[in-house]
Amino acid sequence: MMKLLEVWVKSSFLRNASILIVGECIKTVFPEIMKKYSEGMVVLTSCPQAEGCCGIVEKVSMILKCSRPKEIIVLTVDGSPHCYMLHSSVDGAVYVTGVKTKIRHLVVVNGEVKEISSESIRLSRYLHLVEDTIGKVSDVLERLNRISLEQQAKEDASPSSHLNQ
Repeated sequence: MMKLLEVWVKSSFLRNASILIVGECIKTVFPEIMKKYSEGMVVLTSCPQAEGCCGIVEKVSMILKCSRPKEIIVLTVDGSPHCYMLHSSVDGAVYVTGVKTKIRHLVVVNGEVKEISSESIRLSRYLHLVEDTIGKVSDVLERLNRISLEQQAKEDASPSSHLNQ
């Protein structure tokens, strides 16, 4: 296990490897998930909040061009803005380099791993489309309220919640 931003992009262990890029907190918060998904993988950890986001796209781009991994799996905590950057950065690196490799996005939700499409990563960057989606899917805000402390606080502070008391 190494830090993503500290690995040499031409390291022999990266060539044609299966790489797991994992949010730094996963190994501490969800050690059983870390163990399961790191088996047989080259594990690179990163915390964009602690390390700053600069350099992640460039590092992954160089790994793609120099080492041609057979796959990259990104595993993070869902709902974390800085963890989201790992997903977005890997997709950005694939786009910039044009290197064809298998990419998978995984997030931990309430202790369970869920696969996320690259389309979801892209959609989340276009807030007007997210807004349109919320308008068309009636239960999205209810589901958000079950998992988001920010949403729960917003609901608690809304004028209509005080009318019901």
